[in-house]
Amino acid sequence: MKVRESGMPAQDQWEAFFDPEQILDELGLTSACADVIEFGCGYGTFTLPAAARISGTLHAFDVEPEMLAAAAARAVECRLPNIKFTLRDFVANGSGLPDSGIDYAMVFNILHCERPVELLREIWRNLAAGGTLAIVHWNHDDETPRGPPLAIRPRPEQCSQWAEAAGFVPAGTVRNLPPHHYGMTLRKPDLG
Repeated sequence: MKVRESGMPAQDQWEAFFDPEQILDELGLTSACADVIEFGCGYGTFTLPAAARISGTLHAFDVEPEMLAAAAARAVECRLPNIKFTLRDFVANGSGLPDSGIDYAMVFNILHCERPVELLREIWRNLAAGGTLAIVHWNHDDETPRGPPLAIRPRPEQCSQWAEAAGFVPAGTVRNLPPHHYGMTLRKPDLG
């Protein structure tokens, strides 16, 4: 199932909307993270810099074969062998990964999907206790040059509520990620 209103512009236009290194810094992705999962890798905008930072495997999922092919080609060019690309409808079918094996999850610009809480529950299943969920989405205003229609574009408080409904706890404040995004981190609590 393709995420609603998720048509991608050309790669150069898309990548002009982000400073991936700064965003990953703000959201605490460091070399202390071993395995990472990314839902909706697109062109690899965040995939490549994230894979360069971590000590384990980055599991990159997308439902679009063209996006996966583009990101995989870039990974080869950048000599990043620690990325596993998977074509999968993760909203409908989950990740297929084992329980509790991931340290950090990236959910960037996709929580306008039709079943966000179900997706977040799958991420909760994937993450180890104490693992981090990082959410990035378009600001909820008419000033953004792209993004889903405001009617389905989540506000930060909606993302927080959905994540908490899936079992996550906040791990900081909502961050402004100029020029057009916000981000937040939440954690899977250690229930032991």
